[in-house]
Amino acid sequence: MKKTVGTMHDATAHYAGDAPVAPLHKHRPSGDLYQRDSRIEALIAELTVLSRDEFLARAAVTKRADPDYIPSECLVYFVRACRSDKGDAWFEHIYRILSTRVLCSLPKAEGVGGTESLTRGTVRDEVFGRFTALLAEDRHTYADKLDMFEVRFDFALKRLRIDAQKKAWRNQNRSQPLEIDEDSGEPSVAIEAAARNYAPWDAPESDDPDYRSRLDAAIDALPPEQTRIIHMLKDGFPIDSQEPDAMTIAKALNRSEKTIRTYRDKAFAALRAALTDGECR
Repeated sequence: MKKTVGTMHDATAHYAGDAPVAPLHKHRPSGDLYQRDSRIEALIAELTVLSRDEFLARAAVTKRADPDYIPSECLVYFVRACRSDKGDAWFEHIYRILSTRVLCSLPKAEGVGGTESLTRGTVRDEVFGRFTALLAEDRHTYADKLDMFEVRFDFALKRLRIDAQKKAWRNQNRSQPLEIDEDSGEPSVAIEAAARNYAPWDAPESDDPDYRSRLDAAIDALPPEQTRIIHMLKDGFPIDSQEPDAMTIAKALNRSEKTIRTYRDKAFAALRAALTDGECR
């Protein structure tokens, strides 16, 4: 059958006609080529005979349980196939749908209570930027790093997210010179705020069971009083309060606020070291 090329609204226009599904290029350590799932291969072949309007209608379906849903692995295949198009219009149509899916799968910058998380926002920007950069590179010359997105899209996106989380978390919490207020001799307001906002239990990767297990082990390994302070911080207790009847960590442990903050800072330093150990590549 002769392949037909038409405009976006040409109901008879086929995306790729009867052309065979192009193989992937990336090799596994064993030397074998990466292979798409057989169901993805079959669906790609089915989708090539749709008109562009039909294709976009199906690509707009967002519920995975819908029989018309197009897996993201297929969308990556078709957006990469646009490399042979002379114009950018068709690429832009598929790219917008695919990029929307990527953004919807990433953590929102807003955290609990509507407050914005710098780390989450950084992770979101890093992952989306990395993914779009790969697509841009592939637009000009084959980028084999995108092959994994045609094999296991969710897994490949998760790897980008984990890498971005590690990078953002290290950058946000790397050691800084301690700024001391010259009048009071206490840590500056900025440093105190940074310490309060560290909260490793609220890190972007806190939904990872391995991370939670490592965090729990690191907390349990702290000296007893530091462990109690960390558990009370996790439970939302303040170190001090202007309210005379409020329960605080300082009151509960019968320690001065300065001592509690010192123990807290030592505990956070130990947790940072434990959680970042072995992450550098």
